[in-house]
Amino acid sequence: MSTPSTPTFGIGMVGYAFMGRAHSQAWRNARSFFDAPATPHLAAVAGRNEAAAAETARRFGWESVETDWRRLLDRDDIDVIDICTPGDTHAEIATAALQAGKHVLCEKPLANSVAEAELMVEAANTAQAQGIQSMVGFTYRRVPAIAYARNLVAEGRLGRILHVRGHYLQDWLTDPTSPLTWRLQKERAGSGALGDIGAHIVDLAQFVTGEQLVGVAARTETFVRERPLGGTPSVTSLGGTAAGDSATQLGPVTVDDAAIFVSQLTGGALAVFEATRFATGRKNAIRLEVNGTRGSVAFDFEDMNVLHVYDADAPTRDAGFTRVLVTEETHPYVAAWWPPGHVLGYEHSFTHQAVDFLTALAEGTAPRPGFADGLQVQRVLSAVEDSAGRSGSWSSIADVSAQAGVR
Repeated sequence: MSTPSTPTFGIGMVGYAFMGRAHSQAWRNARSFFDAPATPHLAAVAGRNEAAAAETARRFGWESVETDWRRLLDRDDIDVIDICTPGDTHAEIATAALQAGKHVLCEKPLANSVAEAELMVEAANTAQAQGIQSMVGFTYRRVPAIAYARNLVAEGRLGRILHVRGHYLQDWLTDPTSPLTWRLQKERAGSGALGDIGAHIVDLAQFVTGEQLVGVAARTETFVRERPLGGTPSVTSLGGTAAGDSATQLGPVTVDDAAIFVSQLTGGALAVFEATRFATGRKNAIRLEVNGTRGSVAFDFEDMNVLHVYDADAPTRDAGFTRVLVTEETHPYVAAWWPPGHVLGYEHSFTHQAVDFLTALAEGTAPRPGFADGLQVQRVLSAVEDSAGRSGSWSSIADVSAQAGVR
């Protein structure tokens, strides 16, 4: 029951698979552990596959199912549109939802191009003037150790930032017989490892440092250029074809498998990034290190409850990285969960995102990261592609903005 102090926001989610389930769990937990100033009501999940959408609804307690996301916009019991679909649909759904007066939470990357992202920002700005809010889902910002790192930088504990290193390493595409999916098609995904996982490390670098990237020099590579159309993978050597399966139909991979790039931040710091889905043995290794004149922080998602902190002001005899277990109630988000030492997992950052979004809606404030933050990341991704297309020449973010018609 909604009251003036605890309003209820009806949620309409578009998409029901991996991200849809992660978001469903988050909405369910938002009021279970946190004293959020608003209550989410799981009104409807939308998806073209009615049976699959209904199964997600059954598992997570969604009240109803729609097979056309547009029906969500006509429902008076829905206040928020949560977009968990491939990137090629984000701009259409988000702009229509904002124009219909619905708040929007959109998964990353914000769009498939700078032009699409700019249209989304324009729609978000227009809607915000009417009290309608929007946010992009860079959930790793809400891992407590990452939020703690941001706090240390903001407090000046690291001094002037000199270096940033960001890596996102996966290996799920190393088998060349893995089937062609939408994530490997540019018209659906926009880009490959660059936009899928590279977007996260770009956002984390900008979030933790509080600065923006100003340009890049990049190379990308597609190691396997054709993949089977459907089916299940078989074990073969990299770049080979399945033995005895000459009849298998292949389709072109039109995105990158890996991207590497160097960059610079607005404060002058140098940055190095790597995003790949071909790091054999690495499942979801997100690593971020920031070095400053007074200290450093280092994070590894495979040990996500820990932040390594170096204090250059400490006496020489005590110098060294300190392993901080980020599970104390004084750390970001942690007090709502378990006693110290009882670690959190991947799904908790989505709950933190839901709580932060609900809090912003209840308070009438702009949630972060907003669509403008998503646009900035999109500009970086575009600059990487531009540089890679010119054999690694420097590509300025300002030039990308100008080419896209930014005034």
